[in-house]
Amino acid sequence: MTADLFSGGLGDDDEDGGAGSAAPSPRSVRAPLAVRMRPRTLDEVAGQQHLLTPGAPLRRLVEGGDGRAGPASVLLWGPPGTGKTTLAHVVARGTGWRFEELSAVTAGVKDVRRVLDAAKTGRDLHDRRTVLFLDEIHRFTKAQQDALLPGVEERWVVLIAATTENPSFSVVSPLLSRSLLLRLAPLTDDDVRDLLLRAVADQRGLAGQVALDDDALAHLVRLAGGDARRALTALEAAAGLALDARASSSSSGDEGEGGPGPARVDLAAAERAVDIAAVRYDRGGDQHYDVASALIKSLRGSDVDAALHYLARMLEAGEDPRFVARRLVISASEDVGMADPSALQTAVAAAQAVQLIGMPEARIVLAQAVVHLATAPKSNAAYLGVDAAIADVRAGRGGPVPAHLRDAHYAGAQRIGHGKGYVYAHDAPHAVASQQYAPDDLADREYYRPTDRGAERSIGERLQRIRALLRQR
Repeated sequence: MTADLFSGGLGDDDEDGGAGSAAPSPRSVRAPLAVRMRPRTLDEVAGQQHLLTPGAPLRRLVEGGDGRAGPASVLLWGPPGTGKTTLAHVVARGTGWRFEELSAVTAGVKDVRRVLDAAKTGRDLHDRRTVLFLDEIHRFTKAQQDALLPGVEERWVVLIAATTENPSFSVVSPLLSRSLLLRLAPLTDDDVRDLLLRAVADQRGLAGQVALDDDALAHLVRLAGGDARRALTALEAAAGLALDARASSSSSGDEGEGGPGPARVDLAAAERAVDIAAVRYDRGGDQHYDVASALIKSLRGSDVDAALHYLARMLEAGEDPRFVARRLVISASEDVGMADPSALQTAVAAAQAVQLIGMPEARIVLAQAVVHLATAPKSNAAYLGVDAAIADVRAGRGGPVPAHLRDAHYAGAQRIGHGKGYVYAHDAPHAVASQQYAPDDLADREYYRPTDRGAERSIGERLQRIRALLRQR
């Protein structure tokens, strides 16, 4: 990794705010603000203090010498913008080791082997250590991840791999077992606020050329959602708008007598710079399952507003609407059941409609199904009933089918008693024949116990009468 990425394209004096350095214009520095403000030491890192306390693994790695007794591999797992790339750069800076960076989006096995061979040569011939930072390791195939193992096991490199997805699902077991897994948390609002204010004042950032209104700062913090990169990108865009507005004002001679001063970033500029907050959701990672789970639990809990939020969150993140529809069909039976039998019809119809029309119109169909399921009376009686029946079957309960229910259509069946004594239900009063249907050892077993909610209230009343008639034998 070149020095430009550490310094943001500025000279060392400029980076450190040395005497005589001109304040860098945010329009003239080519590196993005998020890159220019990348911390150089652990003390500058925003948030993640649970990983940076004295004696913590990352701090030991940076401050503890050659790192030969440290971890051979570190997995940094966390949402975007929480500092995974930053921590890798800080480790390389603090140790003075050679730094190599690969992205799993563009790199392949050939690139991995090239870096590992160079690292092995550097270690053996020059006693030089190498940090290999691999971004988005979850995008590597199993074979590509396996290619890392020799370098990790032999400590040719200290691998620092970053992922937004749960490593338990996305990283191969041999590499996972050889790695120290560190989970990064989203930044707090205070962390983001401090970072934005530092970027406004720091010579590497905006160097005091803009002034943030309090409501604009609050807006940027709120929309960042704990993502430092998003916050700095939004600030940079808002600063650009403010500087353009000041330049326009200057050219028209509207400046005050005291000179231009800092360009003001007000709430309007912040709102124009940030059209919409990016959705915190990852289709391939653990958040995929977390948000899907939250949708189902909100439906079960009858919170229609929360359910619509999670539906919108999934769809805006690019989730396959067919996946959402399948979950709704399951929820219709599992959580609504016979309390509102029409809920399943709505969910199945929604799933079919999604197949027919696709997005974006499918969002309307899915929303209708979500509203129906969330507001419907709830019963899991059918779900519990079938699971109880399955438990009995797995436990070996359930003897032979009663003889009068057995098939009597084939030749010789009646001679061995099949069908003898069977009463055709439609010939009985109320179409309920008083005879045994279950095997002998389950004759009095009741699996389905309807609730008193919705349509199941009347079903329960009818079922009591039916069971009484069946047992008059």
